[in-house]
Amino acid sequence: MGDGGTRGSSEPAGRAPAIRPFLLTAGRVAGGGTGPPLPVETQVVATSSGLSGLDSLAFEQHDLVAACRHPQSVAELAARLHLHLNVVRVLAQDLCTAGHLAVHVPNARTTQDISVLRRVIDGLRAVPDSRGTLRDSG
Repeated sequence: MGDGGTRGSSEPAGRAPAIRPFLLTAGRVAGGGTGPPLPVETQVVATSSGLSGLDSLAFEQHDLVAACRHPQSVAELAARLHLHLNVVRVLAQDLCTAGHLAVHVPNARTTQDISVLRRVIDGLRAVPDSRGTLRDSG
C-alpha cells in the first residue's frame, strides 16, 4: 500500500462489490405484470425457447434461465445465484413475460392448509440428525 492506503497497480482489483439491487431491476420492485410479487415457493423452470436463447440474454438473466433447467423455487434461485430475493422475483417475472421461463405459482389453499404443514413438520422430525438419531417428536 502506498500513500493514502491505495493499492499498487500490480495487485488484481478483485471482484467488484455487489451491484445494488435497484440497478439489476432498473429501479423496479415488481415485475412487468400488474400482479403481486411472486411468492418465495413459486416454482420456476426454463422454457425451450429460453434455453435456446441463452446467448442473447445478459448477465443475471442468463444465469437465472441457465439455473432453471430443472424446476426450483424463487427462494432456491436467490440463494444459489447469491441475488436478493426481490431481484430474482422481478427478473423471473420479466423472463416469464418474455417467454424464457415458465412460472408455477402454488395453489394458495394448499400452502395455507394446516394438514400440509403438519405433514411437513412430521417429515422433518423423521429426518435423522448427524448422529443418525431421530429428532424428538414432542
